[in-house]
Amino acid sequence: MSDRQLHFLLIDSDSIFRLGLKVTLESIPDFQVIADVPTITTAGQILAEITSTSQPINLIIWELGNTAKSIQLDLQLCQQLKVLYPHIPILLLTTISQPELLTQAQTIGINGYCPKGISISELIPIIQEVANGGYYWFYPVENTISSSFYLPFAKFRYHLGKSGINKINKTLETVNNELNIPGIAPLDKAILAGQKRELLAARWLINHLLITHPKKQERSLNQPLAQNISAAQSHITNLVNIPPINNSIIDAQSRQTQLFHLCLTQLQFPLHNLTTIPLEIDCLQEDKKRQLLQIILHKLFQKLTEVRNFNFDYQQLTQLREQLLLDLLTTAICDFFTEYKIIIYTIKLENFLLEKSINVAQEILYKIPLVTELIAYIVLGKDLYIDNRYYLANSQESQLKAMIILENLIIQVANGVIQPLLNYFADVEIIKQNFYISAMVSTREIEKFRNNLSWKYSKNQYINEPQAIFESRYELFNFTSRGITKISVYAPRNQELAQISGIPLMVTLLLEFADAINPRLQSLLSFLGSGIVFILTQVVGKGLGLIGRGIIQGLGNVSLLDKK
Repeated sequence: MSDRQLHFLLIDSDSIFRLGLKVTLESIPDFQVIADVPTITTAGQILAEITSTSQPINLIIWELGNTAKSIQLDLQLCQQLKVLYPHIPILLLTTISQPELLTQAQTIGINGYCPKGISISELIPIIQEVANGGYYWFYPVENTISSSFYLPFAKFRYHLGKSGINKINKTLETVNNELNIPGIAPLDKAILAGQKRELLAARWLINHLLITHPKKQERSLNQPLAQNISAAQSHITNLVNIPPINNSIIDAQSRQTQLFHLCLTQLQFPLHNLTTIPLEIDCLQEDKKRQLLQIILHKLFQKLTEVRNFNFDYQQLTQLREQLLLDLLTTAICDFFTEYKIIIYTIKLENFLLEKSINVAQEILYKIPLVTELIAYIVLGKDLYIDNRYYLANSQESQLKAMIILENLIIQVANGVIQPLLNYFADVEIIKQNFYISAMVSTREIEKFRNNLSWKYSKNQYINEPQAIFESRYELFNFTSRGITKISVYAPRNQELAQISGIPLMVTLLLEFADAINPRLQSLLSFLGSGIVFILTQVVGKGLGLIGRGIIQGLGNVSLLDKK
């Protein structure tokens, strides 16, 4: 590990992979992701803001665009970025493997490249080396030659090349500063531009001849490039494949990372509500809904990592549960709404929502089921008791059950983030423009939606929740490939049953009375029904049949007499 804190800036248009890599990097000590952005243009803005605060960036991890046009544009912007910030190394982590594009990237000063399908265990040392001023460049098999002759001199060549690169970068910075002087003479400008081209060519040669490590090339040659099967799925799968280590803390970290990556994969599917129960997040646009859920998932990962570092026991986790949920809600509000900078009636939106967070916690957060059990499973490696059986912590079944609890948790927290927005600013135009789906922009539709939510809470409080307590089950929301669905799981709720009173108690008594009287009532109705059926078929039916037969016979006789 590095002996200093390393700060990263991630650039990748794939939000699933970007967040997965961010979560993975921040789970490693001394690694911190300062920002993650979808484009290199946004990265330039972030760098300008960070530079003004004197906060260091040790490495930019960057993915090229998908089309030829976007790749060329990215490379041009990256070249400008290297001119402005020559001291910040860039690692190219991409699925692109065309030699001409990689050569062009190396020419403009990219400090390292490796394929996107590389495993985390191999990626981490590469990130450390490039962030600390080193170089790493993966070459496809057809573009490499045997370098065994140079192996004994690899270390000497590396340090020699590094010294030359540093000197070239300093000179290049001086030349760029002189080129930016206003009113420079055309002849001087042409001379400086020539010097700049010579310096860039010299840096490219040193990168090729001295910097690249032959050992790492040969090691990389035996690894196949990532296959483009399903981009988001393969990226997450590669991140999850962390080699097992015989250490209980590392095992818990690996289990947590794997669980969160699987949940992150689920978020790439549609997020339509397929249940009959309205959710607060139903009003959000699809991309906003996904963004909010991803933020909550990422913040929860950070909170659980902090909890593990403090070595809490199970009893302390039970006491910590409410504070953890409240912190998760407030950080999600800040991260989700701050970027929009919405001011309503001279009040910042996020500040107002933070004031209402205590009420939301009481109404929604503290009622989320099985949170303590989930935390104990992730942090302490406790077995999971759900659906009337125990699941061993390291089993695949426990991971699937934990996924259900985790998905319900982030959905309910997301509801808590949006609830005060709907309570106080539901019909504000700036809110509609930034967050709502098109079907929710009219005042009538918004009020219908709010009324449905109000009815849901009343029904849950007086009917659904007492019934669920009496039946010892929880209703949990989870993600599927089609959208958000609902399932029921068994969990003992005897303590809650002993505490209910008022209307909820009456509901449970009515349910018990119904259970007691139902069998007798069904028997009585069955007897009466059988009697009614007997009378209708055997008595009335046969009587009607005889009368009808006589009428038909009489009609036949009349027609016969007419003929005679």
